[in-house]
Amino acid sequence: MSQTMRAISYARYGGPEVLAEIETARPEPGTGEVLVRVHAAGVNPADWKIRTHGGFTPMGDPAILGHDVSGTVEAVGVGVTLYQPGDAVFGMPLFPRQAGAYAEYVVAPARHFVPKPDGIDHIQAAALPLAALTAWQSLVDTARLAPGQRVLVHAAAGGVGHLAVQIAKALGAYVIGTASAAKHGFVRGLGADEVIDYTAVDFTEAVGDIDVVFDAVGGDYSARSLTVLRPGGTLVSINTPDEPELLAEAARRGLRAGFTIVEPDQAGMRAIAALVTEGKLRVEIDSVFDLADAAKAHEYGERGRTQGKIVLRVAQ
Repeated sequence: MSQTMRAISYARYGGPEVLAEIETARPEPGTGEVLVRVHAAGVNPADWKIRTHGGFTPMGDPAILGHDVSGTVEAVGVGVTLYQPGDAVFGMPLFPRQAGAYAEYVVAPARHFVPKPDGIDHIQAAALPLAALTAWQSLVDTARLAPGQRVLVHAAAGGVGHLAVQIAKALGAYVIGTASAAKHGFVRGLGADEVIDYTAVDFTEAVGDIDVVFDAVGGDYSARSLTVLRPGGTLVSINTPDEPELLAEAARRGLRAGFTIVEPDQAGMRAIAALVTEGKLRVEIDSVFDLADAAKAHEYGERGRTQGKIVLRVAQ
């Protein structure tokens, strides 16, 4: 007889109120997969966007949100040699397909996880994967950031932005962040060399000669950011899909520009874990909610005033 688990699901698109706790079958690991007992699950803007109008791929049945996982290996499938039951792991499995992290158990390919660093707990580890991988892949793989380059990070106090600041610094960049005045101390504490109050100053008039812009805001920020890049510079957007006008303007200016989507990445996760172990990367936890309070976590996150990450506590 199959075992069951608690999970947070939704039967229709809508606001936070559509989220409800359900009892569903516990998944079992197939060949090359591991079953992970979830201790904590990160909450990301992608989650409430999917809840509201769907994502890049269809959700499962039942639909279970969440991609950030930290937990312990419960069982392994045929052919898995990386892990054994009891190992502490974290990762961002299956994105953009359903991973179902808002649940007591998750099953995914073994190589979508890496060992959890000993120096952080499951709450901190669950806050890292999607946001840190987004920053890492954008700066390292897409922008090919080099030591000494000047980087502008928009929304530098946000869930992805505060990790992008630290990763850029770890890579040897000169980092400028945009944030409200109340968060300047926090952003400077992350290692930013300059911070611009976007509520009082137009960043296009305050900075220039930038090599890489990391845009976690969207809207008109991408187009405006083209004006502060030096020839040959790169704009990486994580919120606004490629627009022909933006790409054409970037090409006219001799710039690289594009929208990037994060992917499961064992090498990237190992690099992130190494930065954490070396003390070069820390995640700011804004708030922690119990799994049953996922709707409250979404309601809070959608206000757009968080400093760092929101996490769901799944296992006590």
